[in-house]
Amino acid sequence: MTQPNQHTPAPDTLFSDHAPAGAPPRIPHSPTIPALGELNWADLYGQLNDEGVAVTPPLLAREQCQEIIDTFEEPGLFRSTVVMQRHQFGRGTYKYYADPAAVPLVQTLRERLYPPMAWIANQWAPQLGERTFPGTLDELIDECADNGQKRPTPLILQYGEGDYACLHQDIYGDIVFPLQIAVMLNQPGEDFTGGENVFVEQRPRFQSRAMVVKPRLGQGMIFPVRHRPVRGKNGFRRHPMRHGTNAVESGDRNTLGLIFHNAR
Repeated sequence: MTQPNQHTPAPDTLFSDHAPAGAPPRIPHSPTIPALGELNWADLYGQLNDEGVAVTPPLLAREQCQEIIDTFEEPGLFRSTVVMQRHQFGRGTYKYYADPAAVPLVQTLRERLYPPMAWIANQWAPQLGERTFPGTLDELIDECADNGQKRPTPLILQYGEGDYACLHQDIYGDIVFPLQIAVMLNQPGEDFTGGENVFVEQRPRFQSRAMVVKPRLGQGMIFPVRHRPVRGKNGFRRHPMRHGTNAVESGDRNTLGLIFHNAR
């Protein structure tokens, strides 16, 4: 499941302090989303390696979450609307932004989170036997465009009572950035009940492992798009992962999905 033309700051603007070799890029202080500059990427990398999913501290305040939720009712902001039950994806509705830059909070999150997430992806690359990724989102978007992947993939998902998402992966084309992040826009237990995030990790020669993750308002979940490396006796193995949600029991549940590669 998954545009702007706002100018993207040059890398030296986004990351003015060059991190030591081997360290994740440092996100400088942002007055709009100050929590971004306080993220401990070494810790998040450790969570991903240990559990397959990493949960950030709150990135957005309630007012910012509501600002993003309110975009759902502005049809001019979206390129596509998917009613999930029509495609047997589950039940609920999600919409792809036509131009993420038209929603500054969405663009800022996607643009500034990408470099440290690319650092994680590039730690994984030799373990998975895969390519490395460029250091800036603009470079990745250019690569996607050269491959015919020109449609932006950030999306907002809205679930009401009884809605859920079937287990899936977000691929969209040949160029696949291996990590994505979903930001919870409501407060579980207050704004809605049920609707827990479910991850299933397929372990070669073993039974699959299910994980339930419950982020709070404004928190982000970082997780693999399709697989992660896990050390075995003879080197690293690929563990495929899929994600979905349990049915919402009451209230409304909204999530912002940030996928970094574009779609065909």
